[in-house]
Amino acid sequence: MCNNATELPIVEHTTDTHGYTESIFALFDVVGFRFTPRLRDLGRQRLYPSGGLDMHRYPHLQPYVRQRIRRPRILDWWEECLRVAGSIRLGWVTASLFVQKLHASPRKSALARALQEYGRLLKTLHILRWYAQPADRRRITRQLNKGEALHDLRAFLMVANQGHFRRKRPEDLTHQALCLNLVTNAVIVWNTVSMAAVVEQLRQEGVVVHESDLAHVWPTRYAHINVYGKYHFNVEEGWGRQGLRPLRQPGPTTP
Repeated sequence: MCNNATELPIVEHTTDTHGYTESIFALFDVVGFRFTPRLRDLGRQRLYPSGGLDMHRYPHLQPYVRQRIRRPRILDWWEECLRVAGSIRLGWVTASLFVQKLHASPRKSALARALQEYGRLLKTLHILRWYAQPADRRRITRQLNKGEALHDLRAFLMVANQGHFRRKRPEDLTHQALCLNLVTNAVIVWNTVSMAAVVEQLRQEGVVVHESDLAHVWPTRYAHINVYGKYHFNVEEGWGRQGLRPLRQPGPTTP
């Protein structure tokens, strides 16, 4: 019933506890991905083992077990879960719309309860994997930090209206969001090209640059960017420019 987690592509999600539900775990799995959020208060999360697991073999986990997985609830609606997965993968319905409709009714449907039950099992596996695999835990945390750095960059570039979109017409909101994405991508491209040039120059000067260190350097820096004032872009001059501007030498450090 549950796909082998080692065969699924890992999706590092950039949200924390507020961005997950147990049904989200299930939806990610049925469409062929593995949901890996960073859960707040992980020590207080409840575990949901399957019916055939002997909990007496794991006495330290018993205080965290609330109840066992109701397997019939999942199996009876498994075909419907696969139909939902097919609809999402084929683009017949968006995942956001389906989740919205799934939680719109005050009473959970049988399909919603099946997805929640399956999600509890997947969340339990995620928590156990988080504790048992430190390398995966560090990779997931690093990816989440990259997502937060991207949000910080967008917030820095969105200087007007305290970072809020304030347009009445939907098309104006769309234009504003697209402009923010364009500027964000331009900054990331500029930083990436410049950082690559810096790394190349350091290596030519004989400085040892480890690839493992570069994994912690992200192109979302913005301390060197001035977002205030008016800008004039000479397109013709830009097309005719060759190479990058000379790199600045770092100044003396202040004790």
